[in-house]
Amino acid sequence: MLKLRQTALLVLLGLAGAAQAQPVWISVGDQGYQLLRQLDGRAQSQESRTLAADGRLAKGTAGETVHLVQVDEALLPKLSDAIHDKLRHCGGYIVHGSLKEARAALNGPAAPLAALKAPSYAIDNQATVNKLLPQLQDSNVLATIQSLSSYQNRFYTTSHGVNASNWIASQWKQLAGNRGDVTVEQISHAGWPQKSVILTIKGTDNAAETVVLGGHLDSTVGNGTGESSRAPGADDDASGVASLTEVARVLLAGNYQPRRTIKFMAYAAEEVGLRGSADIAKRFKQQQTKVVGALQLDMTNYQGDEQDIFLFTDYTNAAQNTFLANLAKAYLPDLTVGYSQCGYACSDHASWTAQGYAASFPFESSFDNSNPYIHTRNDTLANSDSQARHALKFSQLALAYAVELGSDGPAAQR
Repeated sequence: MLKLRQTALLVLLGLAGAAQAQPVWISVGDQGYQLLRQLDGRAQSQESRTLAADGRLAKGTAGETVHLVQVDEALLPKLSDAIHDKLRHCGGYIVHGSLKEARAALNGPAAPLAALKAPSYAIDNQATVNKLLPQLQDSNVLATIQSLSSYQNRFYTTSHGVNASNWIASQWKQLAGNRGDVTVEQISHAGWPQKSVILTIKGTDNAAETVVLGGHLDSTVGNGTGESSRAPGADDDASGVASLTEVARVLLAGNYQPRRTIKFMAYAAEEVGLRGSADIAKRFKQQQTKVVGALQLDMTNYQGDEQDIFLFTDYTNAAQNTFLANLAKAYLPDLTVGYSQCGYACSDHASWTAQGYAASFPFESSFDNSNPYIHTRNDTLANSDSQARHALKFSQLALAYAVELGSDGPAAQR
């Protein structure tokens, strides 16, 4: 009863914060900025820069103009809806904690940690990967999607969004069992009640280096999302969280012990400016955490093209993208890989890129043929893959990624 009262209080505080919204600074791509101007003619670009496909300042080449704007926080859900309706993608902007942080975003990604060395990207753990891959089951992915999409919605300020976070934490704790090297924690964020969830498998002799695999747990629907709004978010992004959960299940059930630390993350508040992942990535950079790679799974269960997996090449790391393509070729030869782009801040990978970490975003389709049902009450299993077979492909790729990066020792031993 006490926990229920605490949850209700947190939700009320979150709703009160939304009702008394304060101005916030955002960086937003040019197309998103034009939509913002239509929503609020008072919104004016304070500064702007042209960024190249890797997120760095464009010098004499075509790129994307990104604007720095101060807006009322209450306008963010409407901006998200407009970007989805007109531009057909999530995100498009990042919320920053201060004007200083926002200005830094316009200068492109932060410098990588001086002590962080790029991984070798060698594919040399075939015995382990090939043993674990057949243990991945689409039925388990399906069950997780069904459970998450059964919530009324998973919006970051609603009680349903809080409860969904708690459910994921409970499921991941069950997967962890009694292993002393595995922890599950919920991360609180200032300004809203929904928490992010992190499952950590501590590395053995190279624990200081970390591999991140994430997806966002929240969902939204057009015209504002409240307690009674129906936003199942089966594909966006119950599917990505489900694909990752199945990888964690197999690694833990198989007693896999990585040399690097591996962290699975379910981010809060992605739909309103990548807020959960941006907060976590910033904390990791401040703590000098050596993240050797971050993988984002946001929508994995709608096959919009003949190709199976698309790697987005903008605001991601080219070397790690090549590594993922090589992993697919080595372990999933029956699958085909395509390439596409999704624009500024289209998902949580952008939060890691902004902090100078190598990030990649494998996606379910090309940008032009992505799921038309997201951000509506029709984002259901029936309108994607009702058996979750497409989502299983991303579990397979993510498992190969986790094991191949997670099994490397300290640099001196390579």
